[in-house]
Amino acid sequence: MRLIASALVTLAFAGSGSLAQAQPAKPQTLKVSYDLTLAGLPLGKADLLSSFNGSKYEMQGNAKLTGLAMILTGGKGEASASGTLAGEAPPRSTKFAVVSKTSDNQRSVQMGLKSGRVAKVEIDPPLEPKPDRVPVKAADKKGVVDPMSALLMPAVASKTLTDPANCDRTIPVFDGASRMNVVLSYAETKKVEVPGYSGPVLVCNARYVPISGHRSERPATKFMQENKDMSVWLAPIEGPRLLFPLKVSVRTMIGMGEMQASLWSLEEDGKSPPTRKAERADETIKAEAVQ
Repeated sequence: MRLIASALVTLAFAGSGSLAQAQPAKPQTLKVSYDLTLAGLPLGKADLLSSFNGSKYEMQGNAKLTGLAMILTGGKGEASASGTLAGEAPPRSTKFAVVSKTSDNQRSVQMGLKSGRVAKVEIDPPLEPKPDRVPVKAADKKGVVDPMSALLMPAVASKTLTDPANCDRTIPVFDGASRMNVVLSYAETKKVEVPGYSGPVLVCNARYVPISGHRSERPATKFMQENKDMSVWLAPIEGPRLLFPLKVSVRTMIGMGEMQASLWSLEEDGKSPPTRKAERADETIKAEAVQ
């Protein structure tokens, strides 16, 4: 659950390495705005901006609850990440930071990584010791990506961007406090239409596998371990040969939570293609199985 929360607030996601393409891709910037809902009710908004320049990437994100959720919790957050890409290998995070705020408190996490290994973590204020918290081992901090970089999913080099094989991966995530695996598997291919993007997406089933740092006796942890109602819709990005979430769905203990793109804008060399606005909010995504 924390991965998807990190993607919104932050939620929602490997293969052997290969060298970057022979022809260097032009710098690109992907801007995605998401609507957040819980049990069908509006929860808030989130915006993600990802820049790609050669092998380097930078990501900025922010989320804010609205309406009654904002009144009750004051919830909002900001996150950033940077690193490098190399073919179909998982992203190599170098920096990750997140600040989450509520009406009651604020917590910040800053993490530095090198070659997939966590080099430094600062959490302010520190997490309170709990008897059921599973200790994080040194080995749990190796070969990992941060929650934001986990959203960048390099395509398999020998496959097209929308080949079902691109769903089949296990993403090792460390968020500064806990280590988990997000296991994806192919479900189906759909054709979608949102402002700024029209075309196929891969729908991948998702499973949460806690490794360490989680509280093993919490009902929410046990619920998520058994949760089989999670999925992510992945849209292709041609230049860096990536797939990126267009929609994330996670069943929670109080209903279905969703992060759904309401705007998708891919800019190249400072020029962005024209985007059209949806006529109705309930028609933001029109999906049908690809024949």
